[in-house]
Amino acid sequence: MPSTTADNPVLPNRRLILGSTSRYRRELLLRLRLPFDVVAPDVDETPLAGETPVDLAARLALAKANAVARLHPDAVVIGSDQVADLHGEPLGKPGDHGRAVAQLRRMRGQTVVFQTAVAVVCIATGFAQSALAPVRVVFRNLSDTDIEAYLQAEQPYDCAGSAKSEGLGIALLDTIDNDDPTALIGLPLIRTCQLLRAAGVRLL
Repeated sequence: MPSTTADNPVLPNRRLILGSTSRYRRELLLRLRLPFDVVAPDVDETPLAGETPVDLAARLALAKANAVARLHPDAVVIGSDQVADLHGEPLGKPGDHGRAVAQLRRMRGQTVVFQTAVAVVCIATGFAQSALAPVRVVFRNLSDTDIEAYLQAEQPYDCAGSAKSEGLGIALLDTIDNDDPTALIGLPLIRTCQLLRAAGVRLL
């Protein structure tokens, strides 16, 4: 993974850090062609009592950015989180096959909003802003055979809502409605660019 240096004209005297262990977010951020490091955030992702999916995603994105920024106060840190919102109920990463089957059975034929949040924090400059990029997805009325075939092929157990849209998961869906094309994959790059520019990062 490339890292920043003090003479980097894009981020003079500042490191850019992605506060995430997600390979999907790392691959997306590489599209911006900025040098960055990856640091795992130490954050409890347990939802709070009565917390809505949108509030959960926003809180965790900022918490992840802050957790890493406290360790690297001179850096510009990106944090992000995604929560599948099924009629107000948060659905996170399934973690295993059984939970993924249960999630997809519940979502078939339903409209699910993937609440994707991103935050950028730099303690040295006092910058801290976040943004939300919701994605409205309509799932096909999937059969159990469809679900099993998909899970065996893709094994998307580290994806919120078990839906890996950039892979075979696109076959689960009828429609996708959003204004930030990479949001469903896990990092809304349009929102990320807006926040980075506001933080003083030169992108071009």
